[in-house]
Amino acid sequence: MKAVICGELFDGTGLTLKSDWTLLIDGEKIVSSKPTSDSQIPSDSEVLDARGSTVIPGLIDCHDHLASFGYEIASRWGLTEQQSHRHMRIASTLRQTLHTGYTTIRDAGGLPAGFRNAIDEGLIPGPRLLTSIGIISPTGGIAGHLSPSGHQTPFGADPSVPDGVANGPYEMRKKVREMVGAGADVIKFAATGGASSRAGLEPRDMLITKEEITSIVDEAHTLGKKVMCHALGGPGLTASIEAGVDSIEHGTFLHEDPRSLELMAKKDVFFAPTFAVYKYHAERGTPHGQKRANDLKTDHVKSLLAAMDHGVKVVAGTDAGGWIHGNNAEELSCLVEAGMTPSQAVLAGTRIAAECIGMQDELGTLVEGKKADLLFSSRNPLIDISCLEFGQTVSLVMKGGEVVFDKDNISK
Repeated sequence: MKAVICGELFDGTGLTLKSDWTLLIDGEKIVSSKPTSDSQIPSDSEVLDARGSTVIPGLIDCHDHLASFGYEIASRWGLTEQQSHRHMRIASTLRQTLHTGYTTIRDAGGLPAGFRNAIDEGLIPGPRLLTSIGIISPTGGIAGHLSPSGHQTPFGADPSVPDGVANGPYEMRKKVREMVGAGADVIKFAATGGASSRAGLEPRDMLITKEEITSIVDEAHTLGKKVMCHALGGPGLTASIEAGVDSIEHGTFLHEDPRSLELMAKKDVFFAPTFAVYKYHAERGTPHGQKRANDLKTDHVKSLLAAMDHGVKVVAGTDAGGWIHGNNAEELSCLVEAGMTPSQAVLAGTRIAAECIGMQDELGTLVEGKKADLLFSSRNPLIDISCLEFGQTVSLVMKGGEVVFDKDNISK
C-alpha cells in the first residue's frame, strides 16, 4: 500500500484544486481519495509526502511520433541510420518522455508494436503505448516515403512497419488489416495535405475518395479500432467526419465549417490541434514550411476557439517527431496561449485525452478504481502551465502505482 499525501491535488474531475488530500494506492490502482483528515493510512504503508507539491494525473499525448527524429523525409521515417541504432534512440526517448510526466502516449505513425510490448513486459521503461504502426494514404499522399525530388536514402525502412500506401476501397480495407496484423492499437489515415507537405500539396486538398475513407473507418471499427484522421480542412476533413472517424488531427480550417463542428460535437469526435509542431515549423522548418505554418497560425487559433464554442472535445497532442521529444508539455502551453485556461489545458492532456484513446475507465482522473498514474510538480501548473515544459518542475512520476521517476528520492 502507498499513501500520497497531497498539499494540492488536481484530480481531473473538475477545474479546481483539492487541498490537504490523500490518495491510497494498492497495487496499480487508487483505492481511496479523501481529505487527509478523513484518511486512515495503514501502518505498513509507504508514505509519499507531496505536501509541498501539486499532484496531477499522469499526462497523455494523443499524437506523437516517437520513432521520428527530424522533419526531413529521411529522418522522419528513420532512414538515416541503422535500425538497431534508431531503436536505441527510441528507447532513450521513451524513458525521457516518461520522466517528464507522460505516462501514456498514442503514437500516430512509425513506431513498431515491439516497443509497446517491451514496455508492457518490463524490458525497458516508457509510457503506456498505443500505436497506429503506420499512416494510410493513397499514392501521392503523406504516407509516401520518397522526397519530392526522388532522392533515395541509404537504409531501408523498418520491416515491422508496413508501407501505408493503398488505392481504392478494397486496398484500404486490406491496409487496415495489415496495420492491425502488425500490432496497431489505432488506425491513422491522411485525408488532406499538411503543414509540412511539399509545395503544391495544400492543406485543404482532398487526397482520398469518400469511398476509400468509408472503407477505412468501417474496417477499423469492425476490428475494434478507433480511427484518427489527419485533416486540415476542405472536403477531405468534412467527408472524414461524416464517415465516422474518432478524432481529427490538426483541423486547421475547422472554423470554416460550422456544420462539421456541430457534427463533431454530436458524434463525440475529438480534436487534436497539435499546435506545438506548427510552432516548430514556423520557427525552424524549411523556408516553405516556415511560410505555410505562419500563414496557418491565425486559422489554427480560430479553429480551437470555434471547437470550444461548439462543445467539441479538445485533446493535447504534440505531433512530436524531432525537437519536441522530451517537451511534450509544450503543447499544453500552446493551448493556453491559443485561448484555453491552464485547467482546461491540463484536462485536455489527462481526462479528455483518456476518453479520446478509449481508456477513460482506467486513466485520466485520480479517483477510486483508476490506475495510479500521477506526477508531483513543485509549482502549480494551474497558475503557470509552462512549469511542466521539459519536466522542469516534475519531481516524481508514478505509472500504474509504481514510482518510475523520483528526482528527490521521495520514495526512498
